Amino acid sequence: MRHGDKLNNLGRKTAHRHALMSNMAIALITNKRIFTTLAKAKALRTYIEPIITKSKDDTTHSRRVVFADLRSKEAVTELFKNVAVKVADRKGGYTRIIKTGNRLGDAAEMAMIELVDFNEIYSNSKSTGAAEKAKTTRRSRGAKKATAKGDNSAEAKTEE
Repeated sequence: MRHGDKLNNLGRKTAHRHALMSNMAIALITNKRIFTTLAKAKALRTYIEPIITKSKDDTTHSRRVVFADLRSKEAVTELFKNVAVKVADRKGGYTRIIKTGNRLGDAAEMAMIELVDFNEIYSNSKSTGAAEKAKTTRRSRGAKKATAKGDNSAEAKTEE
């Protein structure tokens, strides 16, 4: 009986499930975004959120604890150098799951899981910068057209 068992076994034995979660966590840390099934994404979220929380405290002990879960020096280094710096002021909710539809072969629900602070689309600083850039581009085009017309009229006056 599964009374009170909230762990999604994903149809795998314990060792296989731990290896799967570790590999997916490494991929998420290095790539900042991965596509997988919805069930695996939800299971990964519960696996990686405590690991990211531990990475906010950069001590030898926390590095060893995180390495015990991930087993990848590159991923641990990336986590403590880049990810922990960006999520330092965040209290939780480091990941976002977005449903992407069904897979063609077996109609499994697919999802994208990403680190929240590494998404350029939803961050305010990037979107305002793009709007300002578009405005300055418009102004410069208008200025070029106006000077081009002004130059033509000046040339026409000198010819007369």
